[in-house]
Amino acid sequence: MRLIDTDTGIQTVMAIADALKLAEEAGLDLVAVSPNSDPPVCKVLDYSHYIYNQGKLEKKAKKTVKSNVLKELKLTPKIGEHDYQVRFQAAQKFLAKGHKVKMTVFFRGREITHPDVGLALLRRVNAELGDTAQVDHGPVFNGPTASMVLSPKK
Repeated sequence: MRLIDTDTGIQTVMAIADALKLAEEAGLDLVAVSPNSDPPVCKVLDYSHYIYNQGKLEKKAKKTVKSNVLKELKLTPKIGEHDYQVRFQAAQKFLAKGHKVKMTVFFRGREITHPDVGLALLRRVNAELGDTAQVDHGPVFNGPTASMVLSPKK
């Protein structure tokens, strides 16, 4: 088998028994890196420390990856001014954090006969967030709802 020294990186060819004896003398583990190759490749290292470092690297990789989070804010055509301002400020906060925001207007009952009121509400949101957000997905009707997706400007 081929043995890779962890300190120097030098490869030597030796018997498995000799490699096991060498690992035991060093108080480390003999780990097969590539068991299917000819000859098999092994390393002498502290396996528990190796697993610990691999876990740290995976956690660090997960932290650096930014997930695309979509936050949804629900409105109705008859929304009061204060309620609108609460939703608007929440949208500003989400956009500042880098999240996408989906503004959804729900039409209940006979409100659907006046879709222009809901679209006007979405246009108002777009106009007021114009300097901090851009429209990814314009105002679209889907059944009894109208929705628009905003993302932060870069």
